[in-house]
Amino acid sequence: MLVMRSLLFVPANRANMVARAHSAGADVVVLDLEDSVPAAEKEAARSGLADAIASLKAAGQSVHVRVNQVESGLARDDLAAAVCDALDGIVLPKAQSGRDVRQIDVLIREQETRNGVRPGTPLLIPQIETAKGVLRCEEIATASTRIAGLGLGGYDYAADLGVARTAAGRELDLARGTIVQVCAAYGIQALDTPYADFGDGPGLVTETELARSLGFKGKYVIHPDQIGPVNRVFEPDEAELGQARRVVEAFAAALAAGHASVQLDGSMIDPPIERRARELLAYAAAIAGRS
Repeated sequence: MLVMRSLLFVPANRANMVARAHSAGADVVVLDLEDSVPAAEKEAARSGLADAIASLKAAGQSVHVRVNQVESGLARDDLAAAVCDALDGIVLPKAQSGRDVRQIDVLIREQETRNGVRPGTPLLIPQIETAKGVLRCEEIATASTRIAGLGLGGYDYAADLGVARTAAGRELDLARGTIVQVCAAYGIQALDTPYADFGDGPGLVTETELARSLGFKGKYVIHPDQIGPVNRVFEPDEAELGQARRVVEAFAAALAAGHASVQLDGSMIDPPIERRARELLAYAAAIAGRS
């Protein structure tokens, strides 16, 4: 079970920030070659990428790389620098169709062959950042067998709609709902948009709690100070886990007695509720195993 509560974007051209990411506590470090790297710095960022991936991996870190869009003409060079045995995933920005995903998949396979990497090793997370991307979300999610999740780029999406990104986030309702439904349908993870105001801790927690309540499994972050709060929101607490254990135990006893449901604390426990409890316990075990 993948644990991706927090995914920290780090500009790949900023060695000091890459060094700090080793101990920041994020579940995933995303070395960025796209928006946070100026055009004049792209080649320098690629040149140091292999060492950055290797050092992060040696520190026990899961590592993804966000490449540039295929249409930019930069993605092939990005992948040539990124694809290696130590790389866990590729983030594809502004995915708008299944064709975008298939194109990047071909380029990844090309570099797997060239660099002697086992086929299918790097996972792929397309970012949904446009109205077209939302409309074609299911097409995007099913365009490659290496897709592990879909990420929401809320700021680009709001800009595409021609509206402001607000603290309440109502402008993201349709995108969030669509992403969560598609991810649940195909067994992949929904990952929420970054929260840009890294000085607003309460706002971050409020948005993260909303994302979790909708069905998101993690959130991209842009500052190390955001990692702890995001991890805590997405990690089941002891009260949740205690209740989940009681549900599983009560349901097991009911099955042993020949019943398909049971009352617990005045509520009916049936198979969907018991399944949710088991999934919560398994997820908590995966988090503990990672730690």
